[in-house]
Amino acid sequence: MKIEYTGYAEMKIRKRGLSKEQIENAIKNPDKILEGEEGRKIAQKSISGYLLRVVFEHHGNTYKVITAYYSKPERYK
Repeated sequence: MKIEYTGYAEMKIRKRGLSKEQIENAIKNPDKILEGEEGRKIAQKSISGYLLRVVFEHHGNTYKVITAYYSKPERYK
């Protein structure tokens, strides 16, 4: 499994204080995967009372992270 990051994702990850380890764990071991817009997927992982959401594209053996962010779990029930 190869995980790549867009420039936008790199910027947002730094700004939001997220680690690539958290993001990659969410993709590899998600609590749930949802269908997103434009064929994208959203991996969700509950961490310390928050929901880490990772928007990504999947092509063959490559996962391209578009963005990632924490949210309150009740927003996505």
